[in-house]
Amino acid sequence: MNVKRWFPWVCLAMMLGAELFLFRANRQKDAVQTQLHDTLLQLHQTEADFYVLKNSDVGLQASEILRLRKQNEILTNELMALEVSLFKIQAANDSNATHLATARLAIRLQQEHLLELEQRNAAIMNIALSSATNSAAIIAKKTCLANLRQIDDAKQAWAMENGEAGSAVPSADDLLPFLANKTFPQCPSGGKYSINAVNEAPTCSFPGHSFPPEPSPAPTGP
Repeated sequence: MNVKRWFPWVCLAMMLGAELFLFRANRQKDAVQTQLHDTLLQLHQTEADFYVLKNSDVGLQASEILRLRKQNEILTNELMALEVSLFKIQAANDSNATHLATARLAIRLQQEHLLELEQRNAAIMNIALSSATNSAAIIAKKTCLANLRQIDDAKQAWAMENGEAGSAVPSADDLLPFLANKTFPQCPSGGKYSINAVNEAPTCSFPGHSFPPEPSPAPTGP
C-alpha cells in the first residue's frame, strides 16, 4: 500500500470525525447547560419557598421544611452531576479541538510534501529529457559523419575505377555500386547530402554535421 496515497485520506477521516464529535458534543453541552439552568432555577425557587416557610405555621413548617430539604439535596446532587458532565464535555471538546488542529496540520504538511515531490520529479524529468535529447543528437551526428565518410570512400573508389579527375562530380546512382547494400545513406536528422567533387568532402545541410577533409600531408624535403 502506498503511504503517500492513503495518509491524506486518514487525516481527512480524522478531521471529519473530530468535526462530527465536536458538533455532537456542543449539542450535548448546550443540553446540559439548559438543564443546569433549569436546576438552578428550581434550587432558587426551593430556597425562596424555604424562606417563606420560616414565617408560616410551625407544624406546617416542620413537614414542609423536611420536604424542601430533601428536594434541595436532590437538586444539589443533580447540580453537581451536571457540573461534572459539563466539565467532561468541555475537556472532550478541548481534546477533539486539539486532534482536529493536528489533523489539519498533518494534511497541510502532506500537501506541501507532495508538492515538493512533484516539483523534484518534474526537475528530474526535465534533466532526463534533456540528456536523452542530447544523447540522441550526438548519436545522430556520429551516424551522419559515418555516412559522409562512406560517401567519400565510395566517391574515391568511383574516381579510381573510372579514371575521373578530382573536379569530377559523381551522381548518387554512380556511387551505389560502391556503397554498402547498394543504398545511398540518409541523414538521421533529415539533412540533405551534397556529394561534391572528388577532391572535395561531401557535406550535409543539417547544422553541425560537417565532415572535414583529411589534412594534407606535410611536404617532405628533397
